[in-house]
Amino acid sequence: MQTIQTDELKSRLDAGEKPVLLDVREAWEFSICKIEGSINISMSEPEKLIKELNTNDEIIAICHHGMRSFQVCNYLEENGFDRVSNLDGGIDAWAKTIDQDMEQY
Repeated sequence: MQTIQTDELKSRLDAGEKPVLLDVREAWEFSICKIEGSINISMSEPEKLIKELNTNDEIIAICHHGMRSFQVCNYLEENGFDRVSNLDGGIDAWAKTIDQDMEQY
């Protein structure tokens, strides 16, 4: 599994790249703040992760601080996904370094 830093993700998104931004937080967390274009599939629904994602897609997993998304990355890799990255520091790091206007919790 790879790790991606917030500034690298921002640069790639600004360049028009379109990886799957997989936010694995709970729906109530996702409703507070999210990176535009993210999809929300909670890590509490592992069967949904496998069913709704494509093993060929590049997936960047996001959570609050990077711990849950790290676990999801491992789970996805164990299930045949090989283009998976974890957003280092999660949405919290994104809000602090990229989007200071983003609501935080």
